[in-house]
Amino acid sequence: MIYLQKKKQKKVLKYEKEGKAMNLLYKSTRNADKTVTASEAILKGLADDGGLFVPVAVPKLDVTMDELKSMSYQETAYEVMKKFLTDFTEEELKHCINSAYDSKFDTEVIAPLVKVGDTYHLELFHGATIAFKDMALSILPHLMITSARKNQVKNDIVILTATSGDTGKAALAGFADVPGTKIIVFYPKGGVSRVQELQMVTQKGENTSVVAIHGNFDHAQSGVKALFEDKELEKELAAKGYQFSSANSINIGRLVPQVVYYVYAYAKLLENEEIQAGEEINVTVPTGNFGNILAAYYAKQMGVPIAKLICASNENKVLFDFFQTGVYNRNREFVLTSSPSMDILISSNLERLIYTIAGQDAEKDTELMNELKEKGVYEITPEMKEKLADFRGGYATEAETAEMIHDTYKKTGYVMDTHTAVAAYVCKKYREESKDTKKCLVASTASPYKFARSVMTAIDPAYDAMDEFQLIDELHKVSGFPIPNAIEEIRDAEIRHTTECDADKMKETVKKILGV
Repeated sequence: MIYLQKKKQKKVLKYEKEGKAMNLLYKSTRNADKTVTASEAILKGLADDGGLFVPVAVPKLDVTMDELKSMSYQETAYEVMKKFLTDFTEEELKHCINSAYDSKFDTEVIAPLVKVGDTYHLELFHGATIAFKDMALSILPHLMITSARKNQVKNDIVILTATSGDTGKAALAGFADVPGTKIIVFYPKGGVSRVQELQMVTQKGENTSVVAIHGNFDHAQSGVKALFEDKELEKELAAKGYQFSSANSINIGRLVPQVVYYVYAYAKLLENEEIQAGEEINVTVPTGNFGNILAAYYAKQMGVPIAKLICASNENKVLFDFFQTGVYNRNREFVLTSSPSMDILISSNLERLIYTIAGQDAEKDTELMNELKEKGVYEITPEMKEKLADFRGGYATEAETAEMIHDTYKKTGYVMDTHTAVAAYVCKKYREESKDTKKCLVASTASPYKFARSVMTAIDPAYDAMDEFQLIDELHKVSGFPIPNAIEEIRDAEIRHTTECDADKMKETVKKILGV
């Protein structure tokens, strides 16, 4: 990848100084000296030094909430994304947006807001694979192909992704049969729900590969990062006409589209007269890899009146402990829970926040990330901890998660999935303990149909005797939600992907798939 020359470096400094809407460049969290354009960052996924790309400054919205409140999701997406992806033309960006947010979503508004008791649920699961990952992964292939054209890339792009359940299927669906791409997804065998696994292993597409690894998600994620950093492999791939990129949330092309729905949600609360102009709200996000809540943090920096960012964890509460103590420690038991997409002990996107609170100090960030890699633990400075005042951490046990699903259904008739229930519980507990009366938005990240067994047995343990698809039919009766196409199409689908490997054999597996 060709980096920009010193002349453009001066522009970066000028941008940071003046905050003007010019060409917004990106730099690695581990090297402040080099910058790339948005399209270059999207293509690379991970920086050469192993860092994550971040904008040199988070841009401000140049439209008011009053203007945004009457806009469609697609129009809002353009207003947000044009500020981050400044080397895309208006025509290119609108083409990507309109190609992504179309009839693949089962609701015209794309991300409906539902009032459940005294909280607002932002339903992010109406896309093709019924999880919030669709919100970004339906647009990423279009952003990537546009980026490849802009940078005269001749190689086929190999999307390499680790998944804890949802990213895999959403990425496979997005990239299936996209010309000039191949996609390889690694998931932890036994570490995802049956529906999540079936969605992946039945995926069609000549360019798709799915591999079950013997290990957990952190093994898969670390393995993928190691492949990106393998310079010898990079040369071997280039000789065969391939180059790696990522569809994980480490890719800035995943993160930027996620900022959109927080801006959209606030504008719609305003339009629906649920809040007053300028009124601050709290946002609760169930998260494992930290990308979804980081997007809310970026929305706040863009000018959305968000007060607290409440980070909700399950029993793998590494993030909760970090916000409590300033110590990040992955040296603990890995717990398999009913909210598997959050069963993560290495939260990759947290590095972007660490870099920010370190005052964009790439050396400090590198030092902490090396400590995490070598010792499994790091501690931030008291000055850095002070900059986390916007965040609150909370967690829900398995029993509390099930109780939240049960009680919400009994009181309101609303059925939520396990991940959303973690967030709803943490939100409720935060309100009780803090006496904070601000209105609260909960990011609802998956359809209850994706985790039917956990959801239905929380409502009534007697349901556990049923098989997966009987439970889905029963959930339809209980909730009144239509059964999504994503579920119907896997009932009798052919199993197409059966490859398995040990976590330390991922490189050999990739080479075999690509014929390298």
